[in-house]
Amino acid sequence: MSGPRSLLFVPANRADMLAKAPSYGADALIFDLEDSVPVAEKPKARVLAREFIGKLKAANSIYVRVNALSTGMLRDDLEAVAVEGLAGIRLAKTESAEHIRNVDAMVAEFETKRGLAQDSIEISPSLESARGVWFAYEILSASPRVRSVTCGTAQDGDLQTDLGYTWTAEGNEVMYLRSRVLLAARAAGVEHVLDGAYSNVRDPEGLRVCCEAARKLGYRGKSVIHPNQIATINRVFAPTPQELDYYRRVIEAFDAAVARGSAATTVDGKLVDYAMVGMAKRVLAWAQSLTH
Repeated sequence: MSGPRSLLFVPANRADMLAKAPSYGADALIFDLEDSVPVAEKPKARVLAREFIGKLKAANSIYVRVNALSTGMLRDDLEAVAVEGLAGIRLAKTESAEHIRNVDAMVAEFETKRGLAQDSIEISPSLESARGVWFAYEILSASPRVRSVTCGTAQDGDLQTDLGYTWTAEGNEVMYLRSRVLLAARAAGVEHVLDGAYSNVRDPEGLRVCCEAARKLGYRGKSVIHPNQIATINRVFAPTPQELDYYRRVIEAFDAAVARGSAATTVDGKLVDYAMVGMAKRVLAWAQSLTH
């Protein structure tokens, strides 16, 4: 169940922002080489991203959002950042399993050249189009490097532009999209499913509502575009004290029932058997993973 809840985007062409980023308390950092960096600044951003991976790798989980395969910039991005200390790449605008296989081959090449452990660099696809969401299972099962995925639900983002829905914080209009990506991820064995960014940095209540909608479906984190969003995201995408108390009591009650020769009991009026104990252990393991 381990994985970052909050992943803070930092424009990789801004050395001042890269230097400050670790102080904000996000679970992970995403150095951005894509949409937040002007084309003319991409070479500078690659150099700075590589420099700060080296500087911050001991204390931070670092990802880099690279440019989409279709831009022709991806190989240069990977050559710059596929170094020791890189946890993974956020692959923008992923639309097919072939995208993943092509990127996998490039990453493997750089791992070999630099003496890195094979498959040490994760590929985390971002599904930001109708095609990306539709082919989610094929994409997520295309490589063992794929260990997380993001559904690109940001307001006025590429996915909304592609489909034309009206965005709300409650997210009824993206429930099918989120559900399809989540189901595909679980079917492909991908545990960590992330929601897209919340665009309005001055709307903490809307952020909370948006996070809770995704969390209820089974999402485990969210992209962050401003440090003031981190606390809310970290709080929502974690088991509550009430949940932890209940599931601890579930395990205690079930263990007592088994000792009496039964495989079923009740807690707070609800049936508890092996299936419910499995859920309890899953939630408690999730909580434990967030303490490290």
